[in-house]
Amino acid sequence: MKDIKNMPSQIFRANAPELDPLRIGTGWKPEDLGKIQVFIESTFGDSHPGSGHLDKLVKAAREGVREEGGYGARYFTTDMCDGESQGNDGINYSLCSREMIANMIEIQANATPFDAGVYIASCDKGMPGNLIGLARVNIPSVVVTGGTMAAGPDMLTLEQLGMYSAQYERGEIDEEKLNWAKYNACPSCGACSFIGTASTMQIMAESLGLTLPGSALLPATSPDLLEYARNAGRQAVKLAKIGLRPSDIVSLKSFENAIMVHAAISGSTNALMHVPAIAHEYGIEITGETFDRLHRGAHYLLDVRPAGRWPAEFFYYAGGVPAIMEEIRSVLHLDAMTVTGKTLGENLEELRNNGFYERCQSWLDKANERYGSHVTKEDIIRPYDKAIGTDGSIAILKGNLAPEGAVIKHTACPKEMFRAVLNARPFDSEEECIDAVLHHKVRPGDAVFIRYEGPKASGMPEMFYTSEAISSDKELGRTIALITDGRFSGASTGPVIGHCSPEAQSGGPIALVEEGDLIHLDVMGRVLEIVGVKGERRTPEEIDVILKERKKNWKPKPMKYTRGALRLFAEHAVSPMKGAYLDFD
Repeated sequence: MKDIKNMPSQIFRANAPELDPLRIGTGWKPEDLGKIQVFIESTFGDSHPGSGHLDKLVKAAREGVREEGGYGARYFTTDMCDGESQGNDGINYSLCSREMIANMIEIQANATPFDAGVYIASCDKGMPGNLIGLARVNIPSVVVTGGTMAAGPDMLTLEQLGMYSAQYERGEIDEEKLNWAKYNACPSCGACSFIGTASTMQIMAESLGLTLPGSALLPATSPDLLEYARNAGRQAVKLAKIGLRPSDIVSLKSFENAIMVHAAISGSTNALMHVPAIAHEYGIEITGETFDRLHRGAHYLLDVRPAGRWPAEFFYYAGGVPAIMEEIRSVLHLDAMTVTGKTLGENLEELRNNGFYERCQSWLDKANERYGSHVTKEDIIRPYDKAIGTDGSIAILKGNLAPEGAVIKHTACPKEMFRAVLNARPFDSEEECIDAVLHHKVRPGDAVFIRYEGPKASGMPEMFYTSEAISSDKELGRTIALITDGRFSGASTGPVIGHCSPEAQSGGPIALVEEGDLIHLDVMGRVLEIVGVKGERRTPEEIDVILKERKKNWKPKPMKYTRGALRLFAEHAVSPMKGAYLDFD
């Protein structure tokens, strides 16, 4: 047990006489100054539903810290909303914002050292930004996830807006129906109610052992979530007393556990950037190939949108991360350490014995009554031997078109597109491409490219509207592929391939594709390659010569951003296959 006098905060106080009066001016009482000091970081703000309620969790966590004899100080790094930024250049800031959130956490926590931390976030970049920042600060810490929003009428959820919008653009529904979807898709606070990036990263936080067991992706309005936040505050103080830091908890085993859970839930492809970036902070190398290796043969169990049937709130009703882990426990490292100070296996046993699953079932019963449904736990989380699929949920494709790799979520892709030879239709921006898709200027059998959308070109925005326009089109959704060096929303479905690396701005082969090239796609064979020119097959050797000739005439586009955060990101982001984190070497 550490002596309070040897805590980082107290050592800092002894060397900085101005600290005490400045904190008293902030509202601290003199008797608070000698307590264990806890850094309570959150993305609270009015930016979107996933952050608008986090002040309540901050308050609960702070109360837990107080009950355990510590003092909690509140800090904020409000995040942006990918959903609100779709369709304009605002989305270009999304991936970059992850790095800026992590940077601010590092600055805030290290400028005046604390003894422990509680990190509270919900959404796409706020959650991984906090997980990266937490690793850098490396003080005893607990993560609190902000939960998921409720579904709307008819179990409407936000990811369906892309479908409604595309249907409206094609004249298939009227404005009244579109507005109905808009006004009812987000009925409460919390992360969007599907297994998008926000939900995936909440689940990853628990899978890494950094949250209290069973806390990820609760309904955001649940009183249980407030109790978890309160207990997280208490646990942070306890961890400070024994000096158990994230670097003592998180290991390669933790990341392998998280990736196996990712396979079981059909998690967002964006996790292939966030998980490697988090691992990098611990000196652990995780790449797209790590995901591909662990996904092969993995059992996909979760029947939740966008790939499945039910809203994300049903995930918790079925037992959440612990229930998933129980089903796949044979492939997990049960000896991995967690923030409880116990192993994963010990946590799972405790949950079985303390009524956790019975409480979840009571929530499911109430949800069925509310929605007029008859959903069972096994409808939501399939038993291991009755899996939806047995080859994970993502694949890393490689070939002369993507030497470093490209990613596809094959669980959300029509089987008809698993193997095909397609005709290349390249576009140098999403705006050009979506117009062609919506007005059927592309044809069945086309490989539609959106390039110059990678980290160095434009910040690596999501191609959500284009992917939804394709997947919601009854003909094109099963006959064309969308390939990009940008990325996709966690809500995206259909034959969409992202993170094509190296990106076009770096002179990757995707920049050299021309109209009429033949593109070979083989999802199960993990292949993405150029096999022909002007509609005619060529040998691999001939293709190699042609690409080298095209490269001689290629020039990078002028930098889109010449100042500020996106200039910094463009100059220093590593490949998406490594995590797209900033590297200054």
